[in-house]
Order: sequence, then structure tokens, then C-alpha cells
Amino acid sequence: MSGTVVKRGLTANTLRILAMIGMLLDHAWATVVPGNFWMTCVGRLVFPIYAFQLVEGFFHSRDRKAYAKRLLIFALVSEIPFNLMMSGSWFFPFHQNTIFTLLLGYLAIWLLETREGRKGWKTALLLTGILLLSMVGFVDYGWQGLLTVVTFYVFREGKYAKVGQLACMFYLHAFLMEGQTLPWLFDLPLQSFAVLALIPIWLYNGQKGRGGKAMQWAGYLYYPLHMVALVVLRRLI
Repeated sequence: MSGTVVKRGLTANTLRILAMIGMLLDHAWATVVPGNFWMTCVGRLVFPIYAFQLVEGFFHSRDRKAYAKRLLIFALVSEIPFNLMMSGSWFFPFHQNTIFTLLLGYLAIWLLETREGRKGWKTALLLTGILLLSMVGFVDYGWQGLLTVVTFYVFREGKYAKVGQLACMFYLHAFLMEGQTLPWLFDLPLQSFAVLALIPIWLYNGQKGRGGKAMQWAGYLYYPLHMVALVVLRRLI
């Protein structure tokens, strides 16, 4: 980072590390240390951070086709570890891993950009098709996850960007997404903790941070490898 002015806030690699820690806590709770409910609460912040970083990567990528291929490859590589972690089976067609969700989100925002200014039924039809694919494909976080990616694309910049992000995140994750609830003053949806991901996201300073390409690849490899480690550990204890 020689010659680069270091800004205050969180770098892209710091966000990536925070997401990796949150993911490990969430998946460890689901596999080897059940009962520590706070771990999955922290884990709710992970997907929005990855969705945000996907959009940032989309705008900074020199080769978007290569980016999409990379997502597809790692989605396929991660599917068996994900199946083993979620169901204990090599094949589980009723829940696909998170990278498939990110891939569909990537295709959606790519479509939105390439057809910007072209209002027509073709764009609407293609977007509807991607949305339906997220539903029938049972991707992680469902169609709400796909729209989370679109949210960070649509409200990336502008005077009211943060307001838009907050409103959409609350609506998608605290209101629409089904799942466990916490019996506090009222039935608080567990997924509503995802809204708190906006805190580190808003602290992003626009810089990559230390680690460069190595850190980027580590983030990709971490996803399938940590699931394999947790599956092995669960069978040992």
C-alpha cells in the first residue's frame, strides 16, 4: 500500500475477515457447539456483508464474465461440503449454498446495468426468470437474498443511499424472511440481526486493505474448507 493514503474506517479485507469469523461462528453453532445462540445471531450479519462486497467487486472488476465463472466454480465446489454440513448427505437438492445466491444476484445486477435505460418486457422477463430460479433452486436466503444484492446495487450511491439500504434490509430480512424468532418483548425474527450488518458496511472506506489477491482467494477457499473441517470435527466428537 506504498503511496496510498490510508483512510479511516474498514477496508474490504477487514470486512471479509469479519464475515469469515461470523460465518465460522454461525456454522460452528449449527454443527459442533449448539446452544450458544449468540453465535448464530452474529452469523446473520455475514450474508449482507458478502452481498455488499459482491456489488463492490462488480463495479471494480475488469472482467465480469471471469468473475461470474469464478462464482460458478466455487458454488459447485462448495455444494458437497454444504450438503454434508446441512444434511449429512452428499446430495441434498432442497437447499443450495450461498455462493449460488450470490451468483444469481450478480447476474441480476449485470442484467440491470447492461440494459440500463432500455425499458421493456425482455428485461423484466429475464429478471423474473432469475428471481424464479432462486425460488425453485432453493438457494440459501432465497429470493430475499438475491434482492439483498440488488439493494446494494440500486442504493450504492446518492443522497438517500443509506436510507434505501436500511429500508430494504429491514423489509427483506426482518419482515419478509421466515425462520426462527426470539421470544423477547415480541417475537423478534432471528434474521432481523442482518440489519446490523449495515454498521460495518457503512464504515467501509473504499480501500482493499492488506493482503491483495491472496486475501481475495483465501476468502473463496475459506467457504468450502471451513465446512469440510466442521463436518470432520462433528464426526470426531
